[in-house]
Amino acid sequence: MKSVRGERLASEFRKEIYAVISGKLKSRFPGLSAIISVTAADVAPDLKSAKIYLSIYDADKERAEYTYKTICENAGYIRSDLSKSMHIRTVPELRFIKDGSMEYGEKIDKILTDIHGNE
Repeated sequence: MKSVRGERLASEFRKEIYAVISGKLKSRFPGLSAIISVTAADVAPDLKSAKIYLSIYDADKERAEYTYKTICENAGYIRSDLSKSMHIRTVPELRFIKDGSMEYGEKIDKILTDIHGNE
């Protein structure tokens, strides 16, 4: 079970990482997908590492993959920017993970539409 401090830090990391991606990173890489959201952050209790879950939605799958790779390659830049904006002693190493919940939900919606369309 996470502590209150851990949950608060995870929430702050989500907000700050989203701000960096949607602001500075998008200005550096204009080809990033339009819809990027940070769905969750799992910060280790010792603050050495953090898993950041991203949901990237784009009709063009290649552009979505480019966006994910660009974010992963710029994890150090994002971490550096976090160290300037957050007031904590150590900023954890960031590891980005794709959150497939949007695609999964879209797939379920399509299946349900097909089922109801056949009735």
